[in-house]
Amino acid sequence: MPFPKPAFRAHGLGLELIAAACALAGGASAQTVSALPAAPVPAPDVPAPQRVEITGERSGGEMQERRQSTVARTVIGREEIERFGDASLGEVLKRLPGVTLDGAPGRGGNPRLRGLGGGYTQILLDGERTPPGFEIDSIAPEQIERIEILRAPTAETGARAVAGTINIVTRESFRKRLNDLRLSLGLEDGRWSPGLSWTRSGGDGALSYTFGANAVHTRFNTHSVSTLEQDVAGMPTLRRQESTDGATERRRLTLNGRLQWKLGEGEAFTLTPFAILSGTDSRRHGALVQDPAATAPYTQLDGRGQADFNLLRLSAQRTQRLGDGTRLEWRAGAGRWRYEDEVERFKRNASDSPLPGESDQATITDQRWNAGVKASTLLADAHSGVAGLELEGARREELRTYLSDGLPRFPGYGTGLQARSQRVAVYAQDEWEINRHWAAHAGLRWESIETRGEGLDGGQRNRSAVWSPLLHAVWKPDPKRRDQLRMSLTRSYRAPALNSLVGRPLLSVNNSATSPDRAGNPALRPELATGLDLSFERYLPGGGLLSAGVFHRRISDLVRYETLPPAPGERWVNRPHNVGDATVQGLEFEAKVALREFMAPAPSVDLRASANFYRSRVESVPGPDNRVEQQPGMSANLGADWTLRALPLKVGANLHWTPGYVTRLSPTETAVQGRKPVFDAYALWTVSPTLGLRLSASNFSSPDYVRGSVYDDGTLYESARTVSRSYVDWMLRVEMKL
Repeated sequence: MPFPKPAFRAHGLGLELIAAACALAGGASAQTVSALPAAPVPAPDVPAPQRVEITGERSGGEMQERRQSTVARTVIGREEIERFGDASLGEVLKRLPGVTLDGAPGRGGNPRLRGLGGGYTQILLDGERTPPGFEIDSIAPEQIERIEILRAPTAETGARAVAGTINIVTRESFRKRLNDLRLSLGLEDGRWSPGLSWTRSGGDGALSYTFGANAVHTRFNTHSVSTLEQDVAGMPTLRRQESTDGATERRRLTLNGRLQWKLGEGEAFTLTPFAILSGTDSRRHGALVQDPAATAPYTQLDGRGQADFNLLRLSAQRTQRLGDGTRLEWRAGAGRWRYEDEVERFKRNASDSPLPGESDQATITDQRWNAGVKASTLLADAHSGVAGLELEGARREELRTYLSDGLPRFPGYGTGLQARSQRVAVYAQDEWEINRHWAAHAGLRWESIETRGEGLDGGQRNRSAVWSPLLHAVWKPDPKRRDQLRMSLTRSYRAPALNSLVGRPLLSVNNSATSPDRAGNPALRPELATGLDLSFERYLPGGGLLSAGVFHRRISDLVRYETLPPAPGERWVNRPHNVGDATVQGLEFEAKVALREFMAPAPSVDLRASANFYRSRVESVPGPDNRVEQQPGMSANLGADWTLRALPLKVGANLHWTPGYVTRLSPTETAVQGRKPVFDAYALWTVSPTLGLRLSASNFSSPDYVRGSVYDDGTLYESARTVSRSYVDWMLRVEMKL
């Protein structure tokens, strides 16, 4: 990156150097030198001082970590995380190469690598898998130290990463004292959202610590229009349109910390607490128009909801060194989260008379523990090995009730669910630098998961075990240059989630072919994927990067949800099944360059761009559009940051583009997803080294969010479509270093 260089004055420099040399040598002092008679010397023609700039490469940092890693690994540091002043972590992730979100524009969402959602992307928090139902947006960007993205699985990080792994590392302990306070005020559609974030770190003797707190009160509006059309044997039977307006308030407090005691050379004990307290209140009003009107379930609907989410997690780590140079890392952790949700609906018919009130209540409790040990040692020069054991247990309890005027609406469907799971994993991997041209990384992992559940279908048990061989290599044609080729041949898998295994259904309010109940399947098998990754990287002298890659996944026992016609008088139910094989492949391009690398007098502008193209095919589903579920045809990012020379100002913008696409889920079902162009911009004014003002606009393009589904079995045709409005989210933030 370019570094500004001071201009040097040449006048009198020779006498000053002579005087300093004499003083250091113990000879004549500076005063003696200045007293010597000076011979008249003609004044030389000294050129005017010139501005000197030297461009150098970053010797360390995230780019260097990426370059030196044997595995395809991208590291995102604090500078990039806080660049736009995002209110949620999902908004940070969407600007990273190959990452897309499943939520509405400007609303964050679950991140996906290579367009693959639904568990294909492994999400880790401090190296541990996040529990089901955990929202990544509940973590504030200010509490994140770095984000690591692995495009292919490794034995150490886990093989449940068909698309890759995103590891979110919370703020670490520092010896350097840090006391940062950030105050923010957001504005969306006329509603204000205040926020506060505080980070404190330091040390005292053998103890170093970091604590963080983030409190935010988010307010936003929603507006959507949903349409439903039904035809039977080609004749229209139902047309429905419902407009809904809502208002939501969310209060969230997130606390995190890291305490580390240094016990000796290379030995330490670390505690990592993490807590989330969140509450949401929502109101909505809907107006429904239906043809024929006589069959309309209601014409006016008012609803209110309240939800609470609490999470507490504590992890401990003990690092120990043995006499032979082996390093042991003991890890243990336990966590619990609880979600409570209550929704009430008040309906009126065409004559404005009240209908029976409805109430849905849900309470979900999830408790988890994990333990493990990892041993790493240096086998020889530039040759290291790692082996480990992991244990994990989870218990999940669900209680759901569906009431109408205080009485059960569906008495035959039960209310309770209990499920347990146990996981055991053993792995070993070897990483070595073969010579100046080649480096390799090989691993083997065995993982077993057993699930037991009790629900509507009675007691259920599912057990799966997978061997995962993993091989990575890096080839440098010329070690003196900056080019390298990465190769990976891996086996990964996706294990069914608990809610996919237990047969108890999750009931739909307006049950139909396009809005069915959801239930699990105890007989599901894990999906296995054989993967090949190839990428070429060129690291530029100024710290930039050019990269191009290709990947391929062959998936067996693909799981796909399918809705089958019910028996007369029964409800529509959507269940998962293993449907056969599928292939996923794509091209990936990335560039990070400074404009000065091409034009020396250019402004200080950093450019970044990425483009990813995907193709997938499910063999058991007829085409066209028989892609893997929720995978777009492409995604792209284009961004720039400009640091002004004359002002203490930095501005930047980014365009994230995901086109719309159609997915054929089965011979009778199709899903539709609209395009998602998201444009963000920011400006940072550095008032002083300890004070900055940041103004950002997220989702500046504010496109409508379109989703839809179609069911067509030749007799029944049903089409559902929802169009939701999105808004620009303005954010003003004061950043202080106390």
